[in-house]
Amino acid sequence: MKKVLITGASGQLGLALNQLFKEKEDYIIYQTDRSEDSEHGIMALDISDEEAVNAMIDQIKPEIIINCAALTAVDLCETEEQMAYRINALGPKYLAVAADKKDAKLIHISTDYVYDGHASKPYQEGDPTNPLSVYGRTKLAGDEFVISHCKKSFVLRTAWVYGEGKNFVKTMLRLADSGKSIRVVADQFGTPTSALELARVILFLMETDSYGIYHATCEGSTSWYEFALEIFRQAGKQVSVEPIASSEYPTPATRPKYSVLDNKALRERHGYTMKQWKEAFVEYCQHTFH
Repeated sequence: MKKVLITGASGQLGLALNQLFKEKEDYIIYQTDRSEDSEHGIMALDISDEEAVNAMIDQIKPEIIINCAALTAVDLCETEEQMAYRINALGPKYLAVAADKKDAKLIHISTDYVYDGHASKPYQEGDPTNPLSVYGRTKLAGDEFVISHCKKSFVLRTAWVYGEGKNFVKTMLRLADSGKSIRVVADQFGTPTSALELARVILFLMETDSYGIYHATCEGSTSWYEFALEIFRQAGKQVSVEPIASSEYPTPATRPKYSVLDNKALRERHGYTMKQWKEAFVEYCQHTFH
């Protein structure tokens, strides 16, 4: 039996991982999050507390650590830079150092925000990073700590994740019920990625020794506006949706305009292809709307 420690277990990806691990009998799963949830078997762990991280990993001695914990409130990061750095950079560093001491594998979840979005074709793993926001900078620092401190590490950069929990899909459906016209940014491009599809990649990679940086998004690309139209189509809702420019919806953090990722490493090292984004979204809708 292999021991797996999941941080950020209450989030969208943590919930998807838990769902998949239920189907596997050869793992013992330990789940943590910032606050304890004894009803769902989740222990409290603040990954930005080095002593707490070391104590937890000394106690459990996991063979695999999956770090889903992060401060993902992109605009909040702009005003809470120290907190963002603690959680997004130092937390992964402490996990990496502790994992390396135990010779454990560490799978760390990163983001498309490490790129500036000025590209005209999908980003590959070797392309230069240039984050535009505090969120992107602190996440990139976390990636670099993981790679430099843990020999057996995977860094998975993903984007536009939706699953069980707070996300763009739920926001759109809530706004649809207001009966008002909805304005959605039409000049930012990326790939909606199902938490379940991402969890499947993690379970696949953790059985390999092919460490390094991976892009892991569903295939294809779209804009937030087109994604909103697809959400309402799948939910069977008649909603007036107005495309707008990013400049009409100013936010504290700068978003990358184009953050489509090319899953080159998955494809070339493993022959692994994630689902097309619409196909994965239909799968999600079948569980959510029916």
